[in-house]
Amino acid sequence: MRQLLESLSREQSRNQELLASLGFALRSFTNLNRFLELVPLVSARLVGAEGSLLVPFHADGRLWKEQFQASPPERSHDLLRQLISLADQPRAHHSPANQPPVEGAAEEAVALRLDRDVGMLLGETQVFGTSVVARNHPWGRLYVFGSSQGLSWSDSHRRHIQLVADLTAVAIESEWLQEDSRRHERLDRQLSTGAEIQAQLLPNDCPVIEGIELAAHCRPAFQVGGDYYDFIPTHPQHFGRQRETSPWALVMGDVMGKGVPAGLLMTLLRGMLRAEVLSGLPPDRILHDLNALAQEDLAHSHRFVTLFYSDFDPLTRVLRYANAAHNPPLICRREGYRVERLDAPGLLIGLQLEADYGCQQVVLEPGDVILYYTDGVSEAAGPGGERFDEDRLIQCLQSASRSGLPAQGILDRLFARLDRFVGAGHQLDDDASMVVLKVRDEVRLPFLPG
Repeated sequence: MRQLLESLSREQSRNQELLASLGFALRSFTNLNRFLELVPLVSARLVGAEGSLLVPFHADGRLWKEQFQASPPERSHDLLRQLISLADQPRAHHSPANQPPVEGAAEEAVALRLDRDVGMLLGETQVFGTSVVARNHPWGRLYVFGSSQGLSWSDSHRRHIQLVADLTAVAIESEWLQEDSRRHERLDRQLSTGAEIQAQLLPNDCPVIEGIELAAHCRPAFQVGGDYYDFIPTHPQHFGRQRETSPWALVMGDVMGKGVPAGLLMTLLRGMLRAEVLSGLPPDRILHDLNALAQEDLAHSHRFVTLFYSDFDPLTRVLRYANAAHNPPLICRREGYRVERLDAPGLLIGLQLEADYGCQQVVLEPGDVILYYTDGVSEAAGPGGERFDEDRLIQCLQSASRSGLPAQGILDRLFARLDRFVGAGHQLDDDASMVVLKVRDEVRLPFLPG
């Protein structure tokens, strides 16, 4: 009896040391492969088995063949080679090699198929297996095997092997979580780079144009957005005073959607539009040609673009415009501070190949204010779900225009009012952009000979 107790004590002590060594390896490992190499060795020694086999899964359930581990070394090479070969063979039914594990009965069927494969490879050897699971997600199967005479399987052995399987699941899941975290970090860096590039494509500063003030700002809902505004000289070869008095194109657009895809399409449209402006065509022809050029790219992306295009001549104060289904800009007249919409008929860019656009014009008077904006402003939601809407935006524009603020002051007041409506600390659901054009009060038409 004393010898039996001493033997049990030595076995318990040995098992505790084995589990402690595996726990230490789990706390300190920096190489998952090294940790997984220990698992079959510890498993076999814990229960006195001839060998052990670990079959890990990828996060999507495929067999992680590069991380198959087995012990002892003299049997592992052939066993692993045969198991990999069997896993690579096409099956009439889905197997772990080509079908991710799913929950419930189907997940049990996957384990049974893998158990059958392992049992077939080991022949007459007695095999016991258990699932490697963490937070209800299967990460593999762990087996111990031995001759039918030499391997006993008790509740204590089952608990020990399950403990090893649980520690292994934690290690594998931890590795995948870290890899996922690294992948997100790389994506964040790419998004940051994309946001920097996009920010450089939007004008850093508003141009100096004779007789008007300009202010603009884009607030993307994500790091990269689909809103677009631009100020494009129609005569880029001019400089100084000649450039200030030449006509300019003022554009506001919105690619349907948010994030990277919308940002990429916005960048594409920007290049096309800048090339079209150099043609000197009126706004309706600019939109017509842009729609034809962008048709194929937008069709492939299953997205459309709203775009308001206008050109302003400082010498005549005439603003011509065409609209591709964008939110009509609002003009607040100095006389009576009445607000009108600048709209013209036209379809979305990319909706159909042949599309006609109307062209309108308006003469701006001293003190007039025009607000270009995207639907991220008017459709911004407050804490109760109510929309900011156009009526509220009109009231804010009238109030800011009466105050006599410059263009930048009007823009700041509009965004401050939008922020109060949305609520402190709340993120906008969509990109929000605004451009304010204000005609200087002191402007006078120049004398034109003849």
